[in-house]
Amino acid sequence: YTRFMANIKSAIKRARQNTKRNALKSSQRAQTRTAVKSVMNAIEDNNKEVAKEALVNAEKTLDSMAGKKVITKNKASRTKSRLSKKVKAL
Repeated sequence: YTRFMANIKSAIKRARQNTKRNALKSSQRAQTRTAVKSVMNAIEDNNKEVAKEALVNAEKTLDSMAGKKVITKNKASRTKSRLSKKVKAL
């Protein structure tokens, strides 16, 4: 959805691409948040085994999304570090 319709052909194409890219990245960001949330839920339940499994999955997801430029590499690294620190503290 754009507020004003572009007149230039390249701008029209760009608006189309942005809409598609936003939809894709939104779902990928949600997938990342879900992976992180599953680790946090396991930590809150004091379930170390489930937390470790969820952490492996979350790390994989974070690395994948950083590679696709959905999130920055630094954010992925920071999130993985914080989650692993909490899992180790269990």
